Amino acid sequence: MNLRQAATLCVALTLCGLLLVPTNFPGLDGDARLTLAVFALATCAWIGTPIDDTYIALGAGLALTATGVISSDTLFGTLGDATVWLLICAFVLAAAVARTGLAGRAAAFLVSGARSVRQLTHLTTAALVVTAFAVPATSGRAALALPVFLALAKVLSDRKRLVVMLALLFPTVILLSAVATLIGAGAHLITVSVLWEATGDRIGFTQWLLLGLPLAVASSHLAAEIVLLTTTRRADRRGPVRITADQIQEHSEQPVTGPLSSAEARCALLLGTVVTLWCSEPLHQVPPAVVALIGAVVAASPALGTVRLKDALKTVPWALLLFMAATMAMGVALADSGAAKWLVSGLPVAVPPWLFLAVVILLSTAAHLILQSRSARSSVLVPLVVAAAIGAGVNPVAAALASTAAAGFCHTLPASAKPVTLFSELPDTPTYTPRDLLRLSAVLAPATAALVLLFALSVWPLLGVPVLDP
Repeated sequence: MNLRQAATLCVALTLCGLLLVPTNFPGLDGDARLTLAVFALATCAWIGTPIDDTYIALGAGLALTATGVISSDTLFGTLGDATVWLLICAFVLAAAVARTGLAGRAAAFLVSGARSVRQLTHLTTAALVVTAFAVPATSGRAALALPVFLALAKVLSDRKRLVVMLALLFPTVILLSAVATLIGAGAHLITVSVLWEATGDRIGFTQWLLLGLPLAVASSHLAAEIVLLTTTRRADRRGPVRITADQIQEHSEQPVTGPLSSAEARCALLLGTVVTLWCSEPLHQVPPAVVALIGAVVAASPALGTVRLKDALKTVPWALLLFMAATMAMGVALADSGAAKWLVSGLPVAVPPWLFLAVVILLSTAAHLILQSRSARSSVLVPLVVAAAIGAGVNPVAAALASTAAAGFCHTLPASAKPVTLFSELPDTPTYTPRDLLRLSAVLAPATAALVLLFALSVWPLLGVPVLDP
């Protein structure tokens, strides 16, 4: 056991001892004490131990069930939540897209239109933002985009700085654009679940899209400019760029030129139909999870599909789904037991709404330095943010969305997020160093935090999410 793990264990045991000893804590009953003790242990274990995050979350959910804080129906019922099914079916659809190579063809089409370094940067950014609709979770999108990057790196092999810039651009945009859709990250589904349990407000796919897509586009292109300016020199940006689809094809295993195959055409039609139905939910009233299930069945069908169901199900991150289910149960326990309300009851609430949101965004932006798992960060922060927002008179939906969006920044270290790790370890390909990440983070962190605050105060109120609790 190293020093950090020992210190974390000592903190966890101290907190649990203080909570479980029969000391007079006004407003803190037995269930709330147990919930906070389990919550403290789980958080410290996520921070300071190498134990798998899912194992810790399942242990915490089991402890809460065994002690009677939540029922077994609550624990197991989270696996049947509609948002979990939405994510499962989205991964099946993503497997069908990956099997056909449609994403690589679309990326090659966009990138081949670039005539300058800045155009290449922003066209690449636009292509990566679009993938948020086709592939759930940032790690899946990073894996899908990696072959495209490697092909671009080989085409631009004589311009090393541009290759390093693109290596940094891909994970940066993938992480920041995840907020575009509800299926962009598992943390989004946790946020939706916590809001539903704590306030009764249900954020659907369409509402999340309306609120998240403009922020994703703005933050992604802002980040693209910052990456470009912090990674390249003026001479690098002045040189012309000419990348053709044929050049990309030379370094790609799947076809990116020529007419669409029948499988690609069917997959493109299916994906377009599913996304259209998701976006038009208020018109037809079919839940997004049902639409996704229909799309998954068609994508894996023998006659019309492009992937076998058993192969597609192998791509589903079952550990992530179990983690989400367990942390949803923890969120229910925090809300129902009154633990979250008690935990934030001592905080100053007589502050301006903008200052409250600014503090939430600041803490959420910096949280990746302590908790590397984005889902774990939402599991810890969102229940507390929602409870504090209610006490401060701030709209809990606005506060939870701001916290979740700000948590999308996790670029400081190579280990801060899986996409950052993936693109930092590329043999025989120039890529960024930890120093490059620190230089980028010094500019990108305050810029993205300020942008999220701007949206929370100025843009989201125009889209139906006011700052003050209605």
